[in-house]
Amino acid sequence: MQLTGKVAFITGAGSGIGKAAAKLLACEGAKIGALDHTEDSLKDTIAEIKRDGGEAIPLVADISDPAQVDKAVKQLTDKWQRIDIVFANAGINGVWAPIEELTPEDWDKTIQTNLKGTFLTVKCAVPFLKKQGGAVIITSSVNGTRIFSNTGATAYSTSKAGQVAFAKMIALELAKHRVRVNVICPGAITTNIDQSTEKSEHLDEVKEPVIYPEGDIPLTDGQPGTPEDVANLVLFLASDAASHITGTEMWIDGAGSLLRG
Repeated sequence: MQLTGKVAFITGAGSGIGKAAAKLLACEGAKIGALDHTEDSLKDTIAEIKRDGGEAIPLVADISDPAQVDKAVKQLTDKWQRIDIVFANAGINGVWAPIEELTPEDWDKTIQTNLKGTFLTVKCAVPFLKKQGGAVIITSSVNGTRIFSNTGATAYSTSKAGQVAFAKMIALELAKHRVRVNVICPGAITTNIDQSTEKSEHLDEVKEPVIYPEGDIPLTDGQPGTPEDVANLVLFLASDAASHITGTEMWIDGAGSLLRG
C-alpha cells in the first residue's frame, strides 16, 4: 500500500476519473477527502471506498467559490490534520460554439470552473502540502495542449492550456517545499463529462472536416480509455515512484492527439 498514512483531496470525485482515482488511492492506503457539487453525488464513491476497507469523507463545494473551497479544505484538515495529495480534477466542457455565438457568460463559466477552480483547489491546500511535501495532479486535456481541431471548444481549450501554465509556474515555486506538481492530459475517456457540454448546431458549418477510417485512437483501434486507466497514472504521480517528476504534462490518449494534432 503505497499511500499509507497520506491524505488525498480529490475534486470531481463523484464520477468518472475522480471517482476511479479516489477508489484506487484509497485502496493504496490514502484517506480520501472526496469533493463534488452535492453530497448525493458522492454517495456511491464514499460507500464503495468504505466497502473495500478504506476511509473517506464527502466534501461539498462549488470549486469556483473561494469560501466554499476553503470550507471544504478546513473540513478535511479538521478530520485528518494534513493534506499530502491534491487531485484537481473537477471541470466542465461548457459551451462549444463558433466564436460569434460564444457569449461572455459562456466563456466566464468555463474559465471560472476549470481554471479558477484549479487555482482555488491548489491555493487552499498549499499551506498543508508545504508542511511535509506532497503531490499535486491537475486534470487538463489533449484539447488546448496538443489538439486544436475541436472547433468551438475555444473556452474549454483555453482553460486547459491555462492549467498547464499554472502547473509549471507553481511547480517551480513549490519545489523548495518538496511539493511536486504535474498535469495529466486525457483524450477520449468513458466518462459523463459530455453531459456538461452544450454544442452549437452551427459547429459543423465552421469545422474543418477530417476522416479517420481506422479510428482516431491508434493504440486501441478507436476505443476510448477508461477512468481506471487515468487513475493508474494519478496513482503513479501521487506516489514516491514519481519522486523526481514535476512541472510535467503526461498525455493519456492512446496516441490520439498525435494523430489529430
